[in-house]
Amino acid sequence: MELGKKAGLTQCNKPLRNIFGDALLEVARANERVVVLDGDLGNSTMAEYVRYEFPDRFFNLGIAESNLVGVGAGLAGAGLYPFITSFSSFLLCNAYDQIRLAVAMSEIDATVIGSHGGITLGKDGPTQMGIEDLALIGGLPTFTIIVPCDPASMHAAVKAAPSIKGPVFIRSSRVPMPYIYPLEDTPWEVGKANIVREGADLTIIGCGMMVAAGLDAAAMLAEEGIEARVVDLHTIRPMDKESIVAAAKETGAVVVAEEHLLHGGVGSNVARVVAESAPVPMRFVGLRDVYVESGAPADLVKKYNLTADDICTAAREAYAAKGA
Repeated sequence: MELGKKAGLTQCNKPLRNIFGDALLEVARANERVVVLDGDLGNSTMAEYVRYEFPDRFFNLGIAESNLVGVGAGLAGAGLYPFITSFSSFLLCNAYDQIRLAVAMSEIDATVIGSHGGITLGKDGPTQMGIEDLALIGGLPTFTIIVPCDPASMHAAVKAAPSIKGPVFIRSSRVPMPYIYPLEDTPWEVGKANIVREGADLTIIGCGMMVAAGLDAAAMLAEEGIEARVVDLHTIRPMDKESIVAAAKETGAVVVAEEHLLHGGVGSNVARVVAESAPVPMRFVGLRDVYVESGAPADLVKKYNLTADDICTAAREAYAAKGA
């Protein structure tokens, strides 16, 4: 599965989870207050990179996510900065009460890393796929929510996290994602969406892997004479309402693409902003009330309609409705 190929993006040979591990180690080297908590999955989340260099700042709590979160909150109360790491599905489904009470309500300074978000972890199967994680963490109003789309934005998000007041959620992925931004001087700011492709006919808004898929779709649509703007909505909260409203007003149609359930997902939040301030035709690409089976990531993305072709279909519908 080569995201961004049609758009001419440079491919990265490292999964985004490995990029997270590199970024986390850099942050730990720069900030001695940083500690890492692991749910016995450090060799999958790549949080274990810190264990090799700073074993006294790495705590494996085992397969006990509720305890993992509680200990992390306690360390934050003692003046440290915890990165609480596990699979997105395990943290949000097994430890939601602790995240809600000890982290969100307490508004502690900590980062929760939801690794293996979406369906592209593939053959690990549906029990480990975080397809409802953004809806769940979105129900906790004090969290900043970030979904990086490439290596540079993952580095930027992890580096920024300790400076953000209150709890932060960062979604990570098992698959590689192509380079969209330069590694040096990355144009990335919390709460500020990025326009990664200009276009006047409609807007494709994506997060995570769907940004590269959106760029592929835009390249395909351009061959038909339809110029699509592509927006990287990397911060789900605080959401950049100004960029969304401007896109709706300036292009007249919006498609939202996400590797997540449509119910309670990013698209529903974008739709609320559009409906309130600049109603235009909209279409949505995401998972439609289904638990996904095991399989190769490329096969799953195709079967469950998360490809650039699917974005193109939605874009054509929105564009046609715009002229109706």
